[in-house]
Amino acid sequence: MSARFNYGKIFLLGFGFFGISIIWGVYNAFVPIFLSEKFGLSPVLIGFFMTLDNIAAVFIQPPVGAWSDRLRTPIGRRMPFILVGAPITAIAFGLIPLAAVLPLFVACTSTLLLSAALWRTPAVALMPDITPSPYRSQANGIINFMGGFGAIVALLVGGALYKINPDFPFWLGSVLVILSALIVYLFIKEPKEYEATEEQPGIFASLKEVFGDTDTSGVRLLFAIFFWFIGYSAVETFFTLYAKHHLGLNEGDGATMLSVLPLFFVLMAMPAGFIAGKIGRRITIAIGLIVISTILFLLFITPVSALLTPITKLPMVGIPLVEGGPRMLTLAGVLLIFGGMGWALININSLPMILDLTSTARAGTFTGLYYLFSTLSAIVGPNINGWTIQLSGNNYNMIMLISPIFMLIALALMLGVKSGEAPAA
Repeated sequence: MSARFNYGKIFLLGFGFFGISIIWGVYNAFVPIFLSEKFGLSPVLIGFFMTLDNIAAVFIQPPVGAWSDRLRTPIGRRMPFILVGAPITAIAFGLIPLAAVLPLFVACTSTLLLSAALWRTPAVALMPDITPSPYRSQANGIINFMGGFGAIVALLVGGALYKINPDFPFWLGSVLVILSALIVYLFIKEPKEYEATEEQPGIFASLKEVFGDTDTSGVRLLFAIFFWFIGYSAVETFFTLYAKHHLGLNEGDGATMLSVLPLFFVLMAMPAGFIAGKIGRRITIAIGLIVISTILFLLFITPVSALLTPITKLPMVGIPLVEGGPRMLTLAGVLLIFGGMGWALININSLPMILDLTSTARAGTFTGLYYLFSTLSAIVGPNINGWTIQLSGNNYNMIMLISPIFMLIALALMLGVKSGEAPAA
């Protein structure tokens, strides 16, 4: 690993996360719509369906991360997973909108998520491979900048394409994920030498090690990640249905409205890394949790008429409040802007904290632990949120109440974290 922080190399590596984010952005925005409108599923069944992929991923991503730590090939230990997984992901994703019956739809989505799980952890683990520890928050900010840009493409361009043809956002995602993987393969060269250790504990041994440590920081951090992703999944999974049923918008405009959140996540991604470098990762994450909890609760208590109050004209990411009218940034959009900034403070600094609980030799394994807990939350979250909506009489506004509750649980856990800060540069 180079002792220097190479901005250009990190931006190129970010294309891997760009491709992954496009896939998930389109998937989370439009698959629930297909399930509701095309196949007539209830909110509870939609919530359950949106966890099926994660049930599979939770068994794949952590051991694949540990496997990639041990693998040695002429092209590196991470790259083979990317070259195998990305093409399968692209093909399965492009076939999703063509599935006319639910079993075929399930087959396509299952193939997509299994293949994506194969290469996501190794792709992310490339960051600590080529980045010195003191700069990992900054590097993660750059990578998430690229990932957020992918989410914007998914929601903004995908929302516009969905209005033309619901198939188009998926086909765009397929093409871009192939291009992204090629860029990573062509321009990122893995280290030829790896940090050596006497033994390489697997994922379960590493998990046991974290839980057995007298310093509870690792356990607290993993469970904080679990809870804040439950909260975030409420918004991510059900926002287009919230926009349709609570705000009275169409699906495309709902996706467009949400696009300001990843847009300002992108704009805040790199500053979030540098802020953590100044005041510490734990404090930065705590501020982010307070901000996003407040914003989501404001969305819950504010009347729809006020949420749709126009603030200013905003091309591209604004929504037309009347047919043929100008695109306007609404009060809801302003709140989502601050929500995106708060989410950046949280998300940019959590993985670097996990990575600095261990050595570079085990980066893939501990990246796997990160994804184990975030994926478990993606299994639990949509089910909790789906049941909450259904038990409240299909009141989709409930996601804006339940989400901040989980964010505040994560905040309480973070207050006891003592490890995971960056060492001095």
